[in-house]
Amino acid sequence: MTAPLLIPDATEPYGLFRAWFADAKESEPDLAEAMSLATATPDGKPSLRLVLLKDAGEDGFVFYTNAESRKGREISANPFAALCFHWKSLRRQVRAEGRLAEVPYAEADAYWASRPRASQIAAWASEQSQVLASRGVLEMRVKEFEARFEGAPVPRPVQWTGFRLTPTVIEFWHDVRNRLHERLVFHRSNGGWRTERLYP
Repeated sequence: MTAPLLIPDATEPYGLFRAWFADAKESEPDLAEAMSLATATPDGKPSLRLVLLKDAGEDGFVFYTNAESRKGREISANPFAALCFHWKSLRRQVRAEGRLAEVPYAEADAYWASRPRASQIAAWASEQSQVLASRGVLEMRVKEFEARFEGAPVPRPVQWTGFRLTPTVIEFWHDVRNRLHERLVFHRSNGGWRTERLYP
């Protein structure tokens, strides 16, 4: 008898992602929105780090960062990237591949305004990915920007922005104890999606 599918058949990936993400927010002990983001230099040297998902919809997955950081520079030089969610508590994984583009200014401004003030100050104080002479220098810069913006809203730095990955491929993976994992892949095709199941 064939076992029931852990990953149901679907015609598009976003409804399935929303359902899995809702499950992860209930199940994961911390930061269900954490995702690994892989970028690369123009000559193909990759780098990888965790970032936080801030929005997801039919137009893609959004995160925010300093555009002058290492990943920001790599995105500017080579806008193709991949991301991966791994929810250990659920034994599930979602991967996506596609092109990154900067979000509109108004969208970045709106998210910036929702951030805690301390996080806004930190974004001004940190020259992300640059060499830091000492922790004391960073703490001094925090105090400098606290004083600079005292009693006033903290504006968004021009280099602090969001990026949206618009996927051409999304894969859903579900762990099976006997290593016969389920894998369902969506490929963007002619304005829609085609699906295929892969061997584990």
